[in-house]
Amino acid sequence: MKPIYILGISAFYHDSAACLLENDRIVAAAQEERFTRIKHDFSFPINSIKFCLEYGNINVGQLDYIVFYEKPFLKFERLIETHIYYAPKSLTQFIQSMPIWLKERIFIKNIIKKEIEENLNEKLNPKTKILFVPHHLSHAASAFFPSPFEISSILTIDGVGEWATATLGIGEKNKIHFFYELKFPSSLGLLYSSFTYYTGFKVNDGEYKLMGLAPYGNPFSETTKKYIKLIKEKLIVIKGDGSFKLNMNFFTFTTSCKMVNEKKWIELFEIPPRKPESEILQEYADMAYAIQKVLEEILIKMARHLKNLSKQKYLVMAGGVALNCVANSKLLEEKLFEDIWVQPAATDAGGAIGAAYAVYHIFLGKERICSEKDKMEGCFLGPKYSIYEIEKVLKKYPNIYYQKEENFDKLCYKVANLIARKNVIGWFVGRMEFGPRALGARSILADARDAEMQKRINLKIKFREGFRPFAPSVLYEDMKEYFIFDKPSPYMLFTAPICKERRNKLPEDYFSWSIKDKLYFLKSDIPAVTHVDFSARIQTVHKEENYKFWKLIKNFKEVTNCSVVVNTSLNVKDEPIVCTPEDAIKTYLKTEMDYLILENYIVSKRKNE
Repeated sequence: MKPIYILGISAFYHDSAACLLENDRIVAAAQEERFTRIKHDFSFPINSIKFCLEYGNINVGQLDYIVFYEKPFLKFERLIETHIYYAPKSLTQFIQSMPIWLKERIFIKNIIKKEIEENLNEKLNPKTKILFVPHHLSHAASAFFPSPFEISSILTIDGVGEWATATLGIGEKNKIHFFYELKFPSSLGLLYSSFTYYTGFKVNDGEYKLMGLAPYGNPFSETTKKYIKLIKEKLIVIKGDGSFKLNMNFFTFTTSCKMVNEKKWIELFEIPPRKPESEILQEYADMAYAIQKVLEEILIKMARHLKNLSKQKYLVMAGGVALNCVANSKLLEEKLFEDIWVQPAATDAGGAIGAAYAVYHIFLGKERICSEKDKMEGCFLGPKYSIYEIEKVLKKYPNIYYQKEENFDKLCYKVANLIARKNVIGWFVGRMEFGPRALGARSILADARDAEMQKRINLKIKFREGFRPFAPSVLYEDMKEYFIFDKPSPYMLFTAPICKERRNKLPEDYFSWSIKDKLYFLKSDIPAVTHVDFSARIQTVHKEENYKFWKLIKNFKEVTNCSVVVNTSLNVKDEPIVCTPEDAIKTYLKTEMDYLILENYIVSKRKNE
């Protein structure tokens, strides 16, 4: 029987992406930013589409369906109604946004056809149908259909789709049913982004920085307690079921390009918005802690209400807020559900996968077959490069040296020894990851036991804020030796406490220390991956899913008796994760990385190493 090919597309807000399904199997998926090198690129994902079709070895004419991840007319309706409601304050924003909507975005079907045909030099098959799936249904489908659960509760939370900002529902076999949704402008994602903005980070990019800053807040200080009280009394009304309403007197995202009414926030919190790249004062860390706690409270209340509605033992999640791995772990600790599965590409990029699955299972009514393993293929869904392609690029750079190791097991042993000798390694092996995390295909690796490694990588390799934590990649079979955690975490979507016997004793006045003093305090015997609250964003590495990365860490264990390495994305600040061998070499040359591994090649900056 002829397979059904479905191309899923997300575009025009942030994290544009494409996905190709062959029946219910994800053949390929990639984000446009990886090809254009523009972080969070929102343009039409023509490069991603081209890659997906090439990897799937099909042409445009073989596509049965092309599906977009939201309903443009519903979104346009929300923009019009919001302008009318908030006029005349919203006039400037309305004037800025309308031309592009009237010229392009409400005619997405025409754009899709034009972009594909002109850029790929192929005509769409007249039988190919172009469909649209509501934004939060795309999120829900991306969470449920690839998950390992036959039936589960579904929770999606983000900034905003067309109207919805959060949905509570249930997935069963090939159907999804929503109980209810929260609507714009009451948005947990936009509330969190408002604090991202106020603490000096970039909206739709710096939310994970805000999450990483939160543990530097003093949970016992009067300032922190005051901030939590002010948020809950002035900015938001939270109900018992997790629904809430924002006090829009304090927010301006409905009427301008700014998130908040700065004058009112200064009066409320008695500190000005932090200037980007400026020193981070303790008050901003306390503010980050406060909003993180409020977000966790709302999430848990929503999940508890959903549990009461659905009566299900499993939960799946998607939407940008689902990338808050600290909140995910707090929810896991509540034991409302036996297990939680989060879509690894939980933002709009993953909407491309969800939209495609929604068409296959819901629109076409095709059977869904579950197994213990999810359908994300470890998130290794992007391009990979041959030895010939890598050799061709290497020859273009006379200022680097390289040697080939034919035997990959031997290569892993050599690299493990390099890491053990305090070298920082760029690791470019296999298919590129889909989603925001580097999971052992496009990674920077280092020794987790080195107390100086966090500072070195942040400041001299990633060129980013020194407070930013790094994730540990640990052999799944050794996980419990290092972390208080009892489930697989292959996608870095949960945090776990470091085992108590591995921690250093805290001084009594630790929480009153400055951010800088906390940053360089030796916290455990794997200090490079231990955050200031003794937690880590854990990645469990499984032999079956990523053998080469598993083999490397296994060799590192044999050399050092340690099963944990630092794993951070192979990129520098404000750039996407690398995609091609040339991207990797360029990144390597402008940083203080010691070695770069390109499949079977060991690349260095000095001869005879």
